[in-house]
Amino acid sequence: MLFNFVYFTPEYTQILVLAMLVGWLIDRYLGEPKPAWHPVVWIGYYLDYYGKRIAPKVADAEVLDEKHATKEFLLGAFFWLLAALVLLGVALKFQQAISVLAWYWQGLIFGILLKPLFSWCMLRDEVVAVEFALENSLNTGRQQLSRLVSRDVSQLQAREVRESAIETLAENLNDSVISPLFWFVLTGLPGVLLYRFANTADAMWGYRGERGGRVWTWAGKWAARADDVLSWPGARITALLMYLAVARMPTVSLWREAGVTSSPNGGWTMGAMALILDVRLSKPGVYVLHAQGAEVDSSHIRLAVKLCERAIWLWFVVASLCLFCF
Repeated sequence: MLFNFVYFTPEYTQILVLAMLVGWLIDRYLGEPKPAWHPVVWIGYYLDYYGKRIAPKVADAEVLDEKHATKEFLLGAFFWLLAALVLLGVALKFQQAISVLAWYWQGLIFGILLKPLFSWCMLRDEVVAVEFALENSLNTGRQQLSRLVSRDVSQLQAREVRESAIETLAENLNDSVISPLFWFVLTGLPGVLLYRFANTADAMWGYRGERGGRVWTWAGKWAARADDVLSWPGARITALLMYLAVARMPTVSLWREAGVTSSPNGGWTMGAMALILDVRLSKPGVYVLHAQGAEVDSSHIRLAVKLCERAIWLWFVVASLCLFCF
């Protein structure tokens, strides 16, 4: 059986390694499935539908009391847990159903199902496109960046656009690649599906204050905390992989930079990126990482992408070796 918390059999290891290889090849050569077949898109529909029913509109939120805030929190937690339990149940049933197949068929099927739950090539292409857009004009660069971030980009200068792109790349190296693969190796299809749900829920619900005309401070609190917990190990693994990719080990500087941001996880990957590239990264009015670093220029997005690709290759090598030697 693939889902095994206790002990990795040789067959289990072969299934995991083959599935990751198949998923990586699909990501590289075929890309993302169409929206109609994309599980993350389906998750997004669910979150959008129920999010509008639990998060009050800005005008209504101004008169809400503590009792209503508690209700929003409980509703947010309920609809998060409801979807999580359904997804886990479906994934477990499916996993059990195909466990009778030969290991290579299981590996192939799981690789196909794994692919939509992690994404590197699309992330890389979107970030690289920011630099190409900046070569056209600052406004075009801002528009491309707005596809990647939720912050207001209208006042950002070219340096700040590049900084935001690199920060997004560093954060999503964990959120979109390493953490999904980590949970897949650890818990199989149920784990990676739960993680992608939690990460998507955080992206759509996990805000303090207003977004999209609604107030998410309480309605999205459970989703934000759940993602923090599930992303915690992956963020630190990602930062370590980035250092190992350049044959270095983290120093106390990384711990210091990781604490600059309010996120318990984002600071690790962004801080590692800033220190390794020796550049200054910031979110205006919020934080500055590696303040003494060089100013980001047109070459740094390419260098950041190259660093991430090395870290991903290192993940596959280390994960495969650990599985076979477990």
